Amino acid sequence: MREVINGACPLDCPDTCGWQIAVEDGRAVEIRGRKEHPFTRGALCGKVNRYLDAVYAPDRLTTPLRRVGTKGEGRFQPIDWDEAIGLAAEGIRTAIDRDGPEAVMPYYYAGTLGEVQGWSLGIRLFNHLGATRMLGTICTGAASAAMKATIGRPVGNDPEDIEHAALVIIWGANLLTSNMHQWHWVQEAQARGAHVVAVDPLPTDTARRCDAHLQLLPGTDGALAMGLMAALVEAGAADEEWLAAYAEGWPELRDRLGEWSVERAAEICGLDVLEVRALADRIITSRPTAIRIGLGLQRHATAGAAFRAILALGAITGDYARVGGGPLAMTGGHFDPIRNDLEQPADLPMPPARIVNMSRLAEALTDPAMAPPIRSLVVWDTNPAATVPDQVRAQQGLMRDDLHLTVLEQRMTDTTRFADVVLPATMQTEHLDIHPSYGHHYIALNRPAIAPIGDCLPNNEIFRRLAAALGLDHPRLHQDDEALVREYIDTDEARARGITFERLWDEGFIRIDDERGRTPYAAGGFPTASGRFRILCPELAEQGLDPLPGYAPPAEAGDPVLAERFPLVLITPAQRFFLNSTFADLPGHLKLAGEPTVFLHAEDAAARGIEPGDTVEVANDRGAFRCLAAVHPQARRGVAWSYKVHWGGNVNATTAVRDADMGGSPTFHDNRVDVALVERGAPAVERRAAEPVGD
Repeated sequence: MREVINGACPLDCPDTCGWQIAVEDGRAVEIRGRKEHPFTRGALCGKVNRYLDAVYAPDRLTTPLRRVGTKGEGRFQPIDWDEAIGLAAEGIRTAIDRDGPEAVMPYYYAGTLGEVQGWSLGIRLFNHLGATRMLGTICTGAASAAMKATIGRPVGNDPEDIEHAALVIIWGANLLTSNMHQWHWVQEAQARGAHVVAVDPLPTDTARRCDAHLQLLPGTDGALAMGLMAALVEAGAADEEWLAAYAEGWPELRDRLGEWSVERAAEICGLDVLEVRALADRIITSRPTAIRIGLGLQRHATAGAAFRAILALGAITGDYARVGGGPLAMTGGHFDPIRNDLEQPADLPMPPARIVNMSRLAEALTDPAMAPPIRSLVVWDTNPAATVPDQVRAQQGLMRDDLHLTVLEQRMTDTTRFADVVLPATMQTEHLDIHPSYGHHYIALNRPAIAPIGDCLPNNEIFRRLAAALGLDHPRLHQDDEALVREYIDTDEARARGITFERLWDEGFIRIDDERGRTPYAAGGFPTASGRFRILCPELAEQGLDPLPGYAPPAEAGDPVLAERFPLVLITPAQRFFLNSTFADLPGHLKLAGEPTVFLHAEDAAARGIEPGDTVEVANDRGAFRCLAAVHPQARRGVAWSYKVHWGGNVNATTAVRDADMGGSPTFHDNRVDVALVERGAPAVERRAAEPVGD
């Protein structure tokens, strides 16, 4: 008998696709997109349309394991769940007995975006213990902080309304890799006559399909935004009426823009004055202008300021008052009225504790001044040995003999190989969850389609058992998953919208509002204290930051002295066939992704005696990785890129532990390196360079 079960993709992507799993005799036999979903429209990406390969892969972890070899060696022994939970609990208790609860740290992120399996009982458990708390910065820290300061939370135009724009600027995003369903609405705008412009240092798939591409120097986005705003003011094109009524700080920014010009911006960005002027003229005459802001541009040291400048550019045109106009980065803030936070229920005691920035894990695990030291680390939904900055130092920290590492995982990742105990977790086909989206306005329920593979357990069942083993009996640590889903949408707004567990179970997804085709910010109404757009944020000055949008150069990419030693800026964009490090072990995905590769400008390659297919070493003072070399005809001189995140030594061997100006965000793209020839030509074993398809 064939049954079709509704669900949703769990991965860290704005699209949160609706999907269906066909099941026969208890086995998932087909995955397909939900055609009825208004945003994702039945299409799955090249990563997820092979999701069942991952579910049934021979390397899937299906039984608990304990380490029997040295750390990092990857030798383990199967054990039962009672022993495994006991070992995990013992590691936590030993750390607490020795140095107190702050010697324990949870480490988690967006391996699933499900609010139940990803962001509920695990966080509750460790907060209740008084463990070190983790500041989740690694993806959206600077962007989120910039939006909070400026517009209150991540809101903006409805992504489906971009079809009404006369001009679409895709700024720092490769939609075809990392937000592919948004591209449909861009194409709808093009069909209506819209002009589409990419702003990106890389020649991405998306940029090649746009009408124009401004290939600026990495980290100079803020300068471009300031120059474009100056041109608007010079042309008298700022919407003075809207700004006077619904914005704070416009007179101050207008005065600052007197210091800027198209010529100054073009020089800083490494662009031709005429192409910057052409974009300014387009913005001046195109109503509405939509700006789709990607997250790639926030990964440098002055990213918060750049993000605020782009938001301000979208405000001074008055396009928030037009359907499809204004900036959009993430949609998560639209979900706030219909949901409850599952992480910190008011009736669960949570002692105060220190906070560690997740992007600084390498430092936290190796800094001798860390007091107390982290002695028990529990990891779920992430693979920090591959994904955090300063990979070499992070792995040295994971190797510590006095660190007990528990990992909840689906496969033997780089991080799992360092574990003392491994707890096998279910995949999306096997558990219940609920999913908002940071790329559209639909909430989805994921129904389990099949029984867990082997002895795998959902994250939350593991945490319930771990709480019991630690003697923690508070009811909030033992809620079942359906109760958590119901709690998540137990709000007056959700009820008013007809968003219920029963309806989600039957329909799979529900739109959370009626904002499509409307202008919710035409008369202010931003989720700020005043309801106004905050160009000027005085509290930023109290943090030592510029309260107005402006520009400052990136840390390494803008350092001419460091450039003498490491002349190439290395960008580490998303790979089309991996989701961060997810899928990087699967043969089908690896074949499509190709070998780790660094892409160079022809003159940069020639100056180093490098030819396509050579094995090279990419290095700086932090570390090095080896890969193939490729020459790209549209590369900028002085800018190289290599896709994240292959397992093993990868691009993060060279990235820095450094905070951006806002939100504690990491600076993956603000990274100087050099590249040296290691071996001429491809080795005898067939190897294929990656295609230049990421963002």
